[in-house]
Amino acid sequence: MKKVVIALGGNALGDTAIEQQKLVEETSKSIVDLIEAGNQVIIAHGNGPQVGMINLGLNYAYEKDIIKGEMPFPECGAMSEGYIGFHLQNAIDNELRKRKINRDVACVITQVLVDKNDEAFKKPTKPIGAFYSKEVAEKISNEKKWTFVEDAGRGYRRVVASPKPIDVIEKNIISNLVENNCIVIAVGGGGIPVIDNEGILVGVPAVIDKDLASAKLAELVNADTLIILTAVDRVCINFGKENQEELSHMTIKEAEKLIEDKQFSPGSMLPKVLACMSFAKTGKVAIIASLKNAKDALLGNSGTKITI
Repeated sequence: MKKVVIALGGNALGDTAIEQQKLVEETSKSIVDLIEAGNQVIIAHGNGPQVGMINLGLNYAYEKDIIKGEMPFPECGAMSEGYIGFHLQNAIDNELRKRKINRDVACVITQVLVDKNDEAFKKPTKPIGAFYSKEVAEKISNEKKWTFVEDAGRGYRRVVASPKPIDVIEKNIISNLVENNCIVIAVGGGGIPVIDNEGILVGVPAVIDKDLASAKLAELVNADTLIILTAVDRVCINFGKENQEELSHMTIKEAEKLIEDKQFSPGSMLPKVLACMSFAKTGKVAIIASLKNAKDALLGNSGTKITI
C-alpha cells in the first residue's frame, strides 16, 4: 500500500461556498479512485481566494463597527482550513459511502513552523486583503506597520511574507491517523505559519506556499509519493508556443537547468516544480499531473515524474 500526499490546486476548489461544494464533489471522485486502488491518502490544498474572502469580510465588519477587534491573519488562515476541510471531508465521506468503502476522514487544522529569521520577512511579497488608495494605505502603514505595494493600477494592497516551511507541528498526529487507516486533510493553504519564540509557538501573518508545505509534509510522514494536481496533464517547456513540448519525466538536475532557462512561470508552474524537487531529494517520486488523470499518473501513464 502506497502512502501518497496529494496537493490540490485551485481548479479543485471554488471561489464561493456553493461553487466549492459542487467542485469538491467531482474532486472527491478522483481522490476516492486513488483510495479504492489501495493507496493511503493525505490531502493538502490551497486557500488563496478563501482566506482572502474571510480576511476581507472580517475587516469590513470591523471597519463598519459590526464586530469588535480585527481578526489576525493567522486566524483567518485557520478559518479557511476549517471551511475548505469541511467541504473536502464531507464530499470524500459521501463518495466513500456511495462505493461502500468503510474509511474515516479527518481534517487536521495544521500549524507549520517557519524560521523567524527567514529572509522572506524582510521582503514581503504576498498580497492579501482589500485595495486602498495611496493615502489610506500610507495611513494604515504608519498606524500598524504593515507593508503595502501598488497592485497593477488597481490600488494598494497589504503584502505579507512567504517563508519556507521547516516543520509540521501536527506531523505525529497526521501519521497516527494514517496508520489507523484514516484519510487525512492537512496543511491547508500551506498551514498556519508559526514561529518558535523561546519555546512558545506564535502565529505570524504570512503565507506559506502550499506546494512546498505539501512536500515538507510528504517528507515528514515518509510518504512514497507526492502528487501535485493542477489543470494540465504534464509539465511543458516552451509553454504556449508552437514548439511546446510535454515532459513525462525530469531528474532534479534537468529541472534545475530548465529553471535556469526560465521555462517555468514563477506564478504557476515554478513553485510546483521546486516543491517536487524538494521531495525528490529524499529518493522518492514526485509527480505533477491533472486532477482527472491522478490515478493514471500514479500508474505512470500520465503526468510528469520528477526523480533524483
